[in-house]
Amino acid sequence: MKPTVLVTDYAWPDLEVERRFLDAEFLVARTGEREELLELAPAADAILTCWKTVDASVLDAATRCVTVGRYGVGLDNIDVAHATALGIVVSNVPDFCGDEVADTTLLLVLALARRLGPLSADVRAGGWDNRAGGTPVRLRGKKILLVGLGGIARRVVPRVRALGMQVLAFRSGGGSGGPPDGVRVVGDLAEGLAEADVVSLHCPLTPRTRGMIGARELSMMKSGAYLVNTSRGALVDTEALVRALDGGDIAGAGLDVTDPEPLPAGHRLRDHPLVVLTPHVGFYSDGSTAELAEKAARNVAEVLRGGRPANVVNPEVFQIPALRMEEAR
Repeated sequence: MKPTVLVTDYAWPDLEVERRFLDAEFLVARTGEREELLELAPAADAILTCWKTVDASVLDAATRCVTVGRYGVGLDNIDVAHATALGIVVSNVPDFCGDEVADTTLLLVLALARRLGPLSADVRAGGWDNRAGGTPVRLRGKKILLVGLGGIARRVVPRVRALGMQVLAFRSGGGSGGPPDGVRVVGDLAEGLAEADVVSLHCPLTPRTRGMIGARELSMMKSGAYLVNTSRGALVDTEALVRALDGGDIAGAGLDVTDPEPLPAGHRLRDHPLVVLTPHVGFYSDGSTAELAEKAARNVAEVLRGGRPANVVNPEVFQIPALRMEEAR
């Protein structure tokens, strides 16, 4: 009898890649909301999830489940601690979209500096004003602060250095090893915020990093500086950002992620003249999604075969003797 894999949600047209690597029956949620997942979870031997929340109540309902695989890097939508207590292996895919997110970071930096949003809007509205949105900014010689120095931030470094930018970094707790050539690590976040012309966030969302850019931090930035976020929306206090933009405390923001996500209709950030906004698309390309689907499926398949997946988030679960796995659940 084939195992059943519950798929809460996915961001590509179909599950053909997953079906090639998982010999299983697929149970695909329609909405992925908690009420539906609670109904479907008891039939699941494994769960694959992209953005939908797999919380303690869903895990408790999934009495047959031995593994939860994340389509992606971040784990803020999975209760990893509870999964570990239940003996459920949690896996992710930390290395599938580094180039795409780094490219998106560069895109947002350039769009802000070159005033792409207001210039494009003016032309589409019938205008032809090269001063629409103000004077573009020369990036050569400007300083960018990378908050976090993990794999994606390290990919950003050669891209922005190619523009002639100076690179600062603040280690937020992520990343290891020495800084890349040409990167100066600052001692604390306040120092970097005060010095940077662009602040770019590259941190996981944890209780410690949630809201790490709030009113206080925004007030430390230069009035001509830009904030770029391609990581997690909740790293930034959204309402504090709106106030900073409206008050002229910073010059603009480039956001691929927001809090909440999506932003409700009519939210100030949706049509703010100083904001470049994209719909959490930084990870997305023809190559990255195929790679993501394959690696996430392989992780789940390996656990279902009784093995250890390539990327284990909670390796301590393997210290539970096999005969105790059911007792832990």
